Amino acid sequence: MISLDEHDLAILRILQSNAKATITEIAEQCHLTRTPIFERIRKLEEAGIIQSYRAQIDPERVGFSLHAFCNVSLKEHAASFLENFENRILELPEVVACYHTAGMFDYLLEIRVVDMDAYRNFISSQLAGIDNIGNVQSFFIMKDLKTGSELPLHLSDQFR
Repeated sequence: MISLDEHDLAILRILQSNAKATITEIAEQCHLTRTPIFERIRKLEEAGIIQSYRAQIDPERVGFSLHAFCNVSLKEHAASFLENFENRILELPEVVACYHTAGMFDYLLEIRVVDMDAYRNFISSQLAGIDNIGNVQSFFIMKDLKTGSELPLHLSDQFR
């Protein structure tokens, strides 16, 4: 793990809130010149701290108005069953996030579809077609209060 200083954290905060920020804009905000900013960003990318750059799209504005979370329990937990489930989930575009969890359920899926009919179809024809599923429990989101993937980098002491 590389050591992050205040400039690295400032760069990460800027890029989290605006991935389109230019080297010049970042340099101005960090009170550094363009060259060290460019080198620091390259170092953060090579270290895998910056994994990608992408646009945050409003799902509802492009027609994905049904947002659900789905807990899944498997019947058996041998490595081959887990691997098969995970490989099949990666093939399903409706699953926008998947987490292997500890507790009452084995996986938490985040699902985005256009409506309830699409969700019913997803559950009955896609998810139900995966072997070894023992239980599925769905939760439907009524209102998104806080979403996104920004990390609380202001808590910078934990990075030193």
